[in-house]
Amino acid sequence: MNSADIQTGLAFMKMHGAGNDFVVIDSRGREAVVTPALARALGDRNRGVGFDQLAEIRSVDGADFALDFWNNDGSRAGACGNATRCVSDYVMKGAGTDRVDLVTTRGRLSAVRLPDGRVSVNMGDPQTEWADLPLAHPADALHLPLAGDPVGVGMGNPHCVYFVPDAEAIDLASIGPGVEHDPLFPERTNVEFASALGPDHLRMRVWERGAGITLACGSGACATAVAAHLRGLTGRKVRLDLDGGTLEIDWRDDGVWMTGPVAHVFDGFLSAEFLAAHQ
Repeated sequence: MNSADIQTGLAFMKMHGAGNDFVVIDSRGREAVVTPALARALGDRNRGVGFDQLAEIRSVDGADFALDFWNNDGSRAGACGNATRCVSDYVMKGAGTDRVDLVTTRGRLSAVRLPDGRVSVNMGDPQTEWADLPLAHPADALHLPLAGDPVGVGMGNPHCVYFVPDAEAIDLASIGPGVEHDPLFPERTNVEFASALGPDHLRMRVWERGAGITLACGSGACATAVAAHLRGLTGRKVRLDLDGGTLEIDWRDDGVWMTGPVAHVFDGFLSAEFLAAHQ
């Protein structure tokens, strides 16, 4: 954060995709401003703004923009599919186009706006080898050595996916933290619970690494769809009902595409006093 921001304040946007909510800071044309301390302060729903993840837009050569992600505990997030869709919609509207290319830690991704206003993003190929997730030691990612026989899938961040008879009956607040911090996951993990509602139709709930219970998780929906197909439970195109809405996942040859709604809720301005207190 530079001295000009601390003296004058900082603009931000509040967005959500299927209830998965974000603070977005546009840092194109200048140095990145987000620090762990600022992310933690902004993520506080009582003393800050509140969010599941924070997304910072940056300039980058060879693409329309780049994105960095932060959890509300101040840790970095490797991927955030719903934030990627929301920010892509914002950039597309500003540029007067229906397609953008962007860069995250996953590499170069693409996003498109559909005629119905929903936005699709290619989240890249899933990671299904133990070392890529990563796990602490060699193990079969399709059958992780944990109670409940979960599946490990990486989508730029690690996911542990459980298939259960009734996702509604799972006590996420009790189970999620233990799985997130299990020694099998050296970088911690997101935790998903999914149950079948019909052919290629799943109900999913999520505990996010560094954020806790959220209404939706885009990378988690992608990981769950991949896991369901690898287990022979669904095809490669899956509809997932989450607490905050519905996402559609299509695992194509060029990557895992996620489609869903986007919402730009409001614009705000962080005061100079708030920024100075949380450098």
